[in-house]
Amino acid sequence: MSENELTSGDFTQQDEPFALFASWLKEAETSEINDPNAVALATVDENGLPNVRMVLLKGFDSEGFVFYTNFESQKGHEILGQKKAAMCFHWKSLRRQVRLRGPVEIVTDAEADAYFKTRARGSRIGAWASKQSRPLESRFALERAVAEYTARYAIGDIPRPEHWSGFRIRPVSIEFWHDGKFRLHDRVEFRRQTLDAPWQKVRMYP
Repeated sequence: MSENELTSGDFTQQDEPFALFASWLKEAETSEINDPNAVALATVDENGLPNVRMVLLKGFDSEGFVFYTNFESQKGHEILGQKKAAMCFHWKSLRRQVRLRGPVEIVTDAEADAYFKTRARGSRIGAWASKQSRPLESRFALERAVAEYTARYAIGDIPRPEHWSGFRIRPVSIEFWHDGKFRLHDRVEFRRQTLDAPWQKVRMYP
């Protein structure tokens, strides 16, 4: 990619955030060495304290951004309790960032089942064996649980645990950021008051 393309402000002319995100993610898939779909996920606990960690985006469309997790994990409890979250993508190779936030909904069972079946068999076993975010007395205890579930599901399909599913963030704000010389970055935020409202585009000071 040329220097002109890297510093182009053409994206500021776009009027629809999801198509713009799709084009940026597609470019990241060719330039990022590892996990272009990696994203920092921020949640809030019952005391109002934030938590952030990396997850993998597993799907997106005009309805929102989807990832999967153990609902009994810390992030699972926090999202189920607060029903809201935020994400931040950073693609260093492209000098770009996307931030979004909004309410969260649970994906349908059909969506969760379909994605779970695409996971490696070992990952599906791990979804059963790991008591995510809870204290682990030893590595052996985890390996023993993996062995137990491997034996239980030695033959045939591995069902999706009831506590393992997906969340969809339905953004009310999506901001696109592109690095500029002398920190004079390009920033454009798409906002909407409700999920049914039209997007409004605002160019922001860097």
